[in-house]
Amino acid sequence: MAATLVPAPPRGSVSRGILWMSGLSLVLWWVPIFGPFVAGYVGGAKAGTVGKAFVAAILPGVLLTIAVSLLSTAFSGLPLVGFLAGFGTLILIVGNIGPMLIGALLGGFMA
Repeated sequence: MAATLVPAPPRGSVSRGILWMSGLSLVLWWVPIFGPFVAGYVGGAKAGTVGKAFVAAILPGVLLTIAVSLLSTAFSGLPLVGFLAGFGTLILIVGNIGPMLIGALLGGFMA
């Protein structure tokens, strides 16, 4: 009787990586560079691969930017205000994502 190889189930997921990164970011907000790095590393390891870790680090920022833009436009009734609020959110997120992204890529590579 021939043995059949069954592929292992995929390790990790983007949603697990996002949850871990978000949770640890909230807990470690007071540690300037090391906090986001640790959050990214753990979230990247939970995501499972480098590609999933990259998506898990970038996707929440993109979704938050879109949400702030849409809500600002809806509440103010002025599309330019919504665009500027969304752009401001994007600038803040890009400024803070560096250590988290490096940690996420390293964590995804180590997983």
